[in-house]
Amino acid sequence: MMNLKTLPIKFIKAYQYISPVFGQKCRYYPTCSEYALIEFENDSFLRAIYKTFFRILRCNQLFKGGIDYPVVKKKFTPIYEKKEIKYWLIPKEDKFIVIKADR
Repeated sequence: MMNLKTLPIKFIKAYQYISPVFGQKCRYYPTCSEYALIEFENDSFLRAIYKTFFRILRCNQLFKGGIDYPVVKKKFTPIYEKKEIKYWLIPKEDKFIVIKADR
């Protein structure tokens, strides 16, 4: 069975594959597509849609741009096996700022 997040994640990855043809247009870091990918991988489906939609609306000449990392709510469960680190979560009140880990 397909998860709700699977299709948007595949769409975003396909866009990231072809987007270098169009050139760098995003005013933010991480880019809007990377922001959306992080949101869909770390937050609920509806919250990811909401935050991504408003991030894309802010990506124009009327806004300054700059660094804008995703902020997510997260509950943790213990992990007993070795896993690859994909994102760093930095605490901010009751939420976390998500930063992509370099590989």
